[in-house]
Amino acid sequence: MFTGLVAYLSEKFGVTFYLLGLLSCLMVIDYLSGMSASAVDHPYDKAYRWSSRKGAKGIAKKVAYLFVIAVAMVIDYIIIQTSDVLRFTLPNTILSLLVTVWYLLNEALSITENAGRMGAPVPGWLMKY
Repeated sequence: MFTGLVAYLSEKFGVTFYLLGLLSCLMVIDYLSGMSASAVDHPYDKAYRWSSRKGAKGIAKKVAYLFVIAVAMVIDYIIIQTSDVLRFTLPNTILSLLVTVWYLLNEALSITENAGRMGAPVPGWLMKY
């Protein structure tokens, strides 16, 4: 059953489906590394450690990312349907692919920043972003 669902979604979303899976993994890693970095940055100050308000804000931001990707998918669908009517071919899923890759890069950068906050060696030029 699970394999059938994955095959169906993969066929419908194309490469964006796999990128969404990767994005979901990076979101979890970013959330956990952010909590860890807060604990390392301020080990004795409870205001900066694990805050449910900050955690909820982080989760809400990640859910908003998924909403933006969903809107990009709807726009892709409209573009595909319109191009069929106008009898020319446009690349499908290009907008949702670009938006998903943008958020992947954003999450990867955030994980890198969190690692730097925990003391891992990170190039200075990378920490500026």
